[in-house]
Amino acid sequence: MNYLNKKYPLADLLEKGSGPAIKSADKLISYNALRSNVLHIGQQLATLGIKPGDSVGIVTPNGPESAAIFISVASFATAAPLNPRYTKEEFKFYLTDLDAKILIVSENVPIDPILAASELGIKTIKIKTTDQANEITLTEKNEILRLSPATYNQANDVSLVLHTSGTTSRPKIVPLTADNICVSARNIARTLKLSDSDSYLNIMPLFHIHGLVAGVLATLESGGSMFCTDGFDTLKFFKILNMVKPTWFSGVPTMHQSILSRAPRNYNIAKSTNLRFIRSSSASLPVSVLGELEATFKCPVIEAYGMTEAAHQMASNPLPPFKRKPGTVGIAAGPSIEILSNDGKILSANKIGEIVIKGANVTKGYQNNPDANKQNFIDGWFRTGDQGIIDKDGFLTITGRLKEIINRGGEKISPKEIDEALLSHFNVSEAVTFSVPHEILGEDVGAALVLIDKTKTTVAELKEHLKTRIADFKIPRNIVLLEEIPKGATGKIQRMNMAKILGFIK
Repeated sequence: MNYLNKKYPLADLLEKGSGPAIKSADKLISYNALRSNVLHIGQQLATLGIKPGDSVGIVTPNGPESAAIFISVASFATAAPLNPRYTKEEFKFYLTDLDAKILIVSENVPIDPILAASELGIKTIKIKTTDQANEITLTEKNEILRLSPATYNQANDVSLVLHTSGTTSRPKIVPLTADNICVSARNIARTLKLSDSDSYLNIMPLFHIHGLVAGVLATLESGGSMFCTDGFDTLKFFKILNMVKPTWFSGVPTMHQSILSRAPRNYNIAKSTNLRFIRSSSASLPVSVLGELEATFKCPVIEAYGMTEAAHQMASNPLPPFKRKPGTVGIAAGPSIEILSNDGKILSANKIGEIVIKGANVTKGYQNNPDANKQNFIDGWFRTGDQGIIDKDGFLTITGRLKEIINRGGEKISPKEIDEALLSHFNVSEAVTFSVPHEILGEDVGAALVLIDKTKTTVAELKEHLKTRIADFKIPRNIVLLEEIPKGATGKIQRMNMAKILGFIK
């Protein structure tokens, strides 16, 4: 289906499926019920005066209702899903920044978003569902909202807005049109050869582009079904995997590492899954972790490259029997991808530079931020801020985040390279390398590690191990051993903030 030629892309995306669409342990929404619910909620939004282009804050825990509300709002207005764990002040910032017209919450969310909306004069609307979630409706002051004629989002209407992570500055708003997200969903479904016989296990938060597009929309585009967990929990993962028997799941590298830590005690479940493949995205997957995943689950691991500004997927390794290259994020899988030199020229194969993209899934620009748009777009190309190289076969390797590259007295060091070297040690389960201040050099190399057995390895032994793998100037002078590496809300390691978190920056 070519969404660029469709007037109402999200409505068309839902037309393919039949049978179960979204499930949990105690709820099931069929495709027929989902289509009915989407229209019903769109008509209730119209009663509230909500129309295409209006921003609607959404605060719901993971589950079938969360997925259904997202697709419903995105079909008629601008969905703005927010992390339920934000503080009241954070909710006030995001609701104000997004110019939210209303806030939709589930009945069991914390009080903070409701208080924030109240202080801002924003109306709060609650979700009401039947026990099986076949009927989802909106209420105001416990009264079910009536229905009014509603207008679907057209191709160029903004259906989703998300903030960038904002690790180094004020977070930027990324508007994504109905076309952007539907084209991306189609690209993912095509890359993974998804069909109506596939069952997806969602462990990603549904306020993040990875879960919303690669999970919810790509599944619905294929006519398959998805099982929504209430969030990623390593202790529950194998039990759910055994119960659901999905054909695939997608996660960030830290999730995969956590799953592997529990795999030995769940050997029989790991060996008897229905998994067709496992997908990894949103951060670089260490080659050692990829290999261990494939050995554990006996299925291919597909590493992909995505970001919010591209409505998620940009590149992906193909499924067998096509060639995959561990350590790369694969070939272009949607938008065009090139490597840009420092002076703004497109580079040939095997040359390192900045990764730039162009395509129908890429945002047209940040919202209300002309300075960021001027900086991040060049001749129609979006500058990802990632450094990489494309080989002669078209496979892209990310060598680092430009802002994360460590400049040690003029020597440029990629943190990803050091991560890989540390993870090659038998007793290291997690590793993150980052820049720390240095009085003379400007920056030096720091690293935080989690050991499998704290009694077996010293910091001195780790440095000796690194001497055989990387140059001396790349070896971290500061190595911190932790019980757990701090992570952000989506499970991604916050490399840019690590020095501050660990006290290297006061």
